[in-house]
Amino acid sequence: MAVPVIAGLGTAQPPAAAQHELWEGFFAKHFSGATRALAERIFANSGVSRRQAAVNPLLEDVSAWPTERRMRRYQVEALPLGKEAVGRALTAAGLDARDVGLFVVCSCTGYATPGLDILLARDLGMAPDTQRMFVGHMGCYAALPGLGAASDFVAARGRPALLLCAELTSLHIQPASARMDTQQIVSHALFSDAAVAAVLVPDGRGYALREVASVTDTSTADHMTWDVTDTGFRMGLSPKVPQVLSRHVRGLVDGLLARHGRTSAEVDGWAVHPGGPRILNVVDRELALPPEALAASRATLDEHGNCSSPTVLLILDRLRHALTPPARIVMLAFGPGLTLYTALLERTG
Repeated sequence: MAVPVIAGLGTAQPPAAAQHELWEGFFAKHFSGATRALAERIFANSGVSRRQAAVNPLLEDVSAWPTERRMRRYQVEALPLGKEAVGRALTAAGLDARDVGLFVVCSCTGYATPGLDILLARDLGMAPDTQRMFVGHMGCYAALPGLGAASDFVAARGRPALLLCAELTSLHIQPASARMDTQQIVSHALFSDAAVAAVLVPDGRGYALREVASVTDTSTADHMTWDVTDTGFRMGLSPKVPQVLSRHVRGLVDGLLARHGRTSAEVDGWAVHPGGPRILNVVDRELALPPEALAASRATLDEHGNCSSPTVLLILDRLRHALTPPARIVMLAFGPGLTLYTALLERTG
């Protein structure tokens, strides 16, 4: 059976804005009263210094737009961003779009039919028999089940697979008249836009995907929500999320590594989804990681914010371009469920 290998990654991001500019130029006026003072503290302590936005609130305020208008804009902005990321990933892997056997698209920030999978397959010239899978509403952890599906296809069919994660969170700023609780402010302070594509091939050079594993605590299903409203999608985020992660993350990671005869001491690369500074602190503590183990995750949060599903792939891309790329990487991402996903990668060639 073929060993699935991540042979190419491609990233694409819209223009960036500094966090302080976003606060001073838009959000300071968007919040009012006691909420404004709370929001200012949350923005300042977010761990984010700049973010990317396809629809920059400094230039265009979408907060009062109906969801229909936001969805039309999603398709306008997501298509070229996805095309750029996919093109770079295919080039890095040395493949043509017609070589792709399975095309997986993950996105929870917009919907259209025909979707990105069909439109990109058309525009990039994928073969008519290319299979497609669209993954929606899994949120920040979607890249890992997406990689799992692509990996299974490569192993079973011996053909390349392509994953695209594309998110436009900037389309979902809530109106000033909406209920602005702490959780909503946190989402406005953290989220960002990006697209990242990954090409998996049978038995190539890159990072072999050894296993994808997960655990879901359905007793905490109400701790993280993403509701479709008349004015975009609204985030619900309980402050208890870090506590739930602390209960499950060590067992999940230790179990994954044990099945491959490894321990966390043998992992020299950690790609941990930065849901926020508290999330990273919990993972750092529970896994007893060495100093600077989460440096790539913290730097990605600082420079790109939380881009939802593409974020963990942005961290992977940062790790693989390090002066000394890691030999073994554990990826971790979290989202609704509450769900924790992890994956083990090992460098080949």
